[in-house]
Amino acid sequence: MKALALAFVAMLGAAASAGPAHVGPGIYRTAFPASPSDREIAVHEFWLDREPVTNAEYGAFVVAEPQWARDHVKPLFADADYLRDLESSSPTAPVVRVSWFAARAYCAWRGGRLPREAEWELAASADAHHRDASEDPAFQAQILSWYARPNPARLPDVGGAANAWGVRDLHGLVWEWIEDFTAALVTSDSRDPTRTQVCGAEAAAAKDPRAYAAFMRFAFRASLVARDTVPSLGFRCAYDQEKP
Repeated sequence: MKALALAFVAMLGAAASAGPAHVGPGIYRTAFPASPSDREIAVHEFWLDREPVTNAEYGAFVVAEPQWARDHVKPLFADADYLRDLESSSPTAPVVRVSWFAARAYCAWRGGRLPREAEWELAASADAHHRDASEDPAFQAQILSWYARPNPARLPDVGGAANAWGVRDLHGLVWEWIEDFTAALVTSDSRDPTRTQVCGAEAAAAKDPRAYAAFMRFAFRASLVARDTVPSLGFRCAYDQEKP
């Protein structure tokens, strides 16, 4: 674990000049609005980690906050597979098998928070050249092809090509936790981060093929509870102010 922490210090020195990416303001157009007035959501400017949190970064957090170590975390906050692969994985691969509770704690430790759904989706709607490529069939097809691939036995390192916001690896590497992960495709009385109730009527309303990739993300999120850890699920942090 200390080796991961040292790797994190080295990574900080290499990445300090970049910092989180500035995203927004913009409009997020959801395919599954709770009401007609919710179809377009204004997103204020925010800052987003350019890459998912890595094993080295999370390892430094665990050293600093040992209550989040695998052998110390309370079962209420993470299931039995929490951090199972941390020390056997590449320090610069995305950390996975982290619960929503743990991801939130890490982001708070870094002075940030998990991104909200509208923020994450706004950032993820960009391709390499356009900040809104959501209506580009080729871009949507590329995302779907990524989602169709089986999970690799060993995750590659972070650092894919940046999109127009300067953010990397939003698609094709790991799924990612968001703050309001059960807000999509749920009934209005079940928006509790520890519950999971999918509304079939809202899912059936998504007839546009461009919405398929978004539906896959929403359905995956809605299948989770906050203590779940998954071998293909990581996270990144958002910030309300620019970080030095």
